[in-house]
Amino acid sequence: MTSGPGGNSGATDEGVTGAPGGNSGATVMERRGWPKSKWVEMAAVVLVLLLTAVPVGWCGREDFTGALTFTGRMTGAALMVVALIMFLGIAAVVDYWVRGPISNLGVVALFSTGVALLANALLLIQTWSDGERAIFPMLFGSLTVGSILAIVVVWRALDEIPAPKRVAAALIVSTILGIGNFSYQNLYQPYRRGAKPLVHLTVGKAVLNRDGKAFAVPVDIKLENHSDVGFYVLGTEFHAMGERAPVSKSDRLYRQWRIDAERWGKYREKLPLTRRDVYQPGQLVAAQPWIAPGNWIEANDEAVARTVVQLPIDTPYDHLAFYATANIARKDRLGLGRLEQDQYSWRGAKLPKWAQEKGGGDSIVYRFDMKENNAIDRHTRKPRCVTIYWRFNVHGVDVAESITRKGEENRVNTAIEDSDARERYGLIDVLAGPIEQTLWEIKSRR
Repeated sequence: MTSGPGGNSGATDEGVTGAPGGNSGATVMERRGWPKSKWVEMAAVVLVLLLTAVPVGWCGREDFTGALTFTGRMTGAALMVVALIMFLGIAAVVDYWVRGPISNLGVVALFSTGVALLANALLLIQTWSDGERAIFPMLFGSLTVGSILAIVVVWRALDEIPAPKRVAAALIVSTILGIGNFSYQNLYQPYRRGAKPLVHLTVGKAVLNRDGKAFAVPVDIKLENHSDVGFYVLGTEFHAMGERAPVSKSDRLYRQWRIDAERWGKYREKLPLTRRDVYQPGQLVAAQPWIAPGNWIEANDEAVARTVVQLPIDTPYDHLAFYATANIARKDRLGLGRLEQDQYSWRGAKLPKWAQEKGGGDSIVYRFDMKENNAIDRHTRKPRCVTIYWRFNVHGVDVAESITRKGEENRVNTAIEDSDARERYGLIDVLAGPIEQTLWEIKSRR
């Protein structure tokens, strides 16, 4: 009889002490929103933050130390701050999951996951629209989804959010700053009003030599950059064309003008339609580069060169026409590396179809390594090179450039690809001429 009550009493005590204790623990777990696999969730949140912080911090460091513009370096600094927030978020997540409600770092964990979501979403947009490696949109797309889930997990784990208005304000400000910087870098800068240097040609007076059997014409060439950005010089050329233009004794017929106009599509020179002058296609008498490929001109600077064109006094030409061009690229859009090679068409250099002269001729080929102007594009786009073709024949000279992926130098770009490359990298062709000078006065001194 005594054992029964004792047993009953023991059983009752066990039920009283055990059940309430178990119910209390379950209630706390349910209230805090922690599932039984809380440590797996913690590891998942930490992994999302870590996989986001490492590439963001790496690209930020590269841009901060090597971006081509001040804005790019400030973007690098911002990316490094974002990465630091996420590293602090990792510590906050671990601390909150281990210590529970007594930790006051839950809000830091929530804020860091929000920053991770913003960073991954912006990187997904950029790599999807501008990248060329499929792995990066897949990576940042997965991290974007992971960041959303991480926010949900951390939100459920919090008992309450202290100062929710301040947390919301911090998230909103971070979002505005991130979107603003992204828009400035990817929307405003590429399409803002472009700068364009000028090439000036100044032709001096022809001068006879001592024995009167030859003469020389001095020519000054100046590249002026009045903009606030620097430019790489991809290629330059100066050339002089000798023109024969005998005067007809009678007016030329209208159909002869048509014949002259048809020549405009065959030669680089556009000879005028005249009533009495019978212009013949010009012939090259002198040509040379006047700035070596790979050099550059800084903002608000100028480069000057002088050359001399010499001819015998009994030259058959009636006029000289002078031309100069400079093919340049903005220094804030690309980085020009070392000269990889220079080749010659007459020694077997391969040329794309568009660079081959229709009427015969030769080309000198320069090829430079190239880098993008920011770390994200350098890692998500395929490496490229800049190829310059210095082309010449008896009817003139010109310079053409092409930006292609490495290994595809001889591939013919589409018109859209060429247009996109010119816009993206700030490619500009600056032309001067023709500057015509008659030779009648100097030849009359014979």
